[in-house]
Amino acid sequence: MKRRLLVALLTLLVIAMTLLTVCQATAPSFADHSGSPQQVEGRFRNAAPRQAMGWRKTLSVFWKFMVNKPAGTRPDTPVPVQALTRADLLAAPDSSLWRLGHSTLLLKLDGEFWLTDPVFAERASPVQFMGPKRFHAPPISIEELPPIKAVILSHDHYDHLDKAAVLALAGKTGLFLAPLGVGDRLIHWGVDKAQVRQLDWWQEIRVGQTRFIAAPAQHFSGRGLNDGNRTLWASWVMLGRESRVFFTGDTGYFSGFKAIGERFGPFDLTLVETGAYNEDWADIHMMPEQSLQAHIDLRGRHMLPIHNGTFDLSLHGWTEPFERISKLAADRGVALSTPQIGQRIDIQAPAAGPAWWRSNRG
Repeated sequence: MKRRLLVALLTLLVIAMTLLTVCQATAPSFADHSGSPQQVEGRFRNAAPRQAMGWRKTLSVFWKFMVNKPAGTRPDTPVPVQALTRADLLAAPDSSLWRLGHSTLLLKLDGEFWLTDPVFAERASPVQFMGPKRFHAPPISIEELPPIKAVILSHDHYDHLDKAAVLALAGKTGLFLAPLGVGDRLIHWGVDKAQVRQLDWWQEIRVGQTRFIAAPAQHFSGRGLNDGNRTLWASWVMLGRESRVFFTGDTGYFSGFKAIGERFGPFDLTLVETGAYNEDWADIHMMPEQSLQAHIDLRGRHMLPIHNGTFDLSLHGWTEPFERISKLAADRGVALSTPQIGQRIDIQAPAAGPAWWRSNRG
């Protein structure tokens, strides 16, 4: 027990020192976003206050992660991945979607390609020698991707915003659509300011023939120890000529889903966070029951659960999100799609998909 405690304390010290070093070395100069109703004294906030965990609960959660993690949070056999080529993508019909990983999805809408929350790194971490390691390789490399019309970003956490991926994509991407402040990070990293569009909640932009609306979410932000909530988080409404898609990003359940559904629904497909949840932080990451309710609130026709299957970010078994949401959807008569990583689906009529995770239980 003493050895475990020592290892946990040393690990916490390394993490704190790493975050402090990274934050001091890479902190951008944030633009003035004080005109946003979401910002107070330089920090963004949710419509409803987050539940404060307190130091006791924080230490308890850290202890569980470090020394008391249950079995089965990682697969013990390779995760099936359908490899993709540029030719596959170019030949695919319009209104196609591919899940590339955690919350990284490639959409083909209105004859163009759009990419959400690109993470291609080996680890969702400020450094690549420690932190959550991915269960599977991406089904396609950034170099092999066709030109991307726009990258859509939900927030700046490491499992959603990969600096190396952003810089690699900058040369083949027309625009980066980001919540307020996240775009400042991109510009600080070296992305051309002309490529960056920053939006507040309910603001929209038309790119070619496709509309994008930055919608509310209930989460938080930051990449270091002293930049908490300096950037905004958002969900996204994506409206093509034929297909309507909603992307939750990261969020707890809140009444805003009904408002979004009333204003922009129904949606052909909802891409809903369903993973890395726990009762201790349910106000910022939905439990599966809440994920299903969000889909219903949004007036979705089909639901694709995301934020699962790529990284170990919680205390539940890695297959649990798939099993729980599958049962809940069946009980409620919700059309669920669970494609393999790299498998193409039709946004208008997505196939249910195989229960591919059951042979990789861990």
